[in-house]
Amino acid sequence: MAAPDPEAPPTASARAKDKSPWNWLLFIPIVVPLVPAFFNGDSPRLFGFPRFYWLQLAYIILGVTTTTVVYQLTKRRGDR
Repeated sequence: MAAPDPEAPPTASARAKDKSPWNWLLFIPIVVPLVPAFFNGDSPRLFGFPRFYWLQLAYIILGVTTTTVVYQLTKRRGDR
């Protein structure tokens, strides 16, 4: 059996074994929108929109930001 090529990109199974503790941050955009106290109300209003609606947009921004941070912290340098 030949030795693995060190220049080859990691396989799916190699990426699945990434046990970085930074991956735990991905629970933030999952758990935060599930807390009813954050969106159970009408005020404060932002540009006339009740809290529920503008919080939905804030949750999207939270998810994108968290995912980007975790990706940047866990990607392996030199894989490209």
